Amino acid sequence: MTNGVRQWRLYVITDATLSARGHLEVTKQAIAGGADAIQFREKHMSAMEMFRIGQSLRKHTRDAGVDFIVNDRLDLALALEADGVHLGQEDLPISVAREILGPEKIIGGSARTPEEASVIEDKGADYVGVGPVFEARDVKPDTIAPQGIDLIQKVCERVSIPVIAIGGIHRENARAVTQAGAGGIAVIRAVVTAPDIQKAARELKELVSEEEV
Repeated sequence: MTNGVRQWRLYVITDATLSARGHLEVTKQAIAGGADAIQFREKHMSAMEMFRIGQSLRKHTRDAGVDFIVNDRLDLALALEADGVHLGQEDLPISVAREILGPEKIIGGSARTPEEASVIEDKGADYVGVGPVFEARDVKPDTIAPQGIDLIQKVCERVSIPVIAIGGIHRENARAVTQAGAGGIAVIRAVVTAPDIQKAARELKELVSEEEV
């Protein structure tokens, strides 16, 4: 699946705690603005609630031809027939997820260092989410300090799978991230909390795609 992932420039992560518009509305508007992939991220709902909402997200992303990734939950990724799953350092091992999902599904992993990124690639991931690059608002107490553009450059030198940068990325710094070598950007707040989600997504997509023109 890596070839498909290489086309991702804008990867939008949904978060219902940041917006009253909900996962589906955010997804619809983000896709209308040019999102290449949607990650369904939800930390507070029951599995049944996530499954119900996830069915709508799966239908809309499939109809739009956009990749649908489930955060953390391999069981829901399977149940929803998602395109893949994204796993953090404390989640199920990527090698185990690969055995369960098979070679056709997308698996991504989170890395905070070049060393972690290298391990993620070795375990069979299709892409690596790297960060935090910049300081994000309302960060959790256990979040590590932002690592800056240097982290992206070092990871890109270390791995051959696509690198998706995350953490405090917005209009003013998005272009610098892809210029440093990232294949794309993953955003939450910059799109989810925008007054006009479609416009915010479109502007970010244009910024990170300029070098392709």
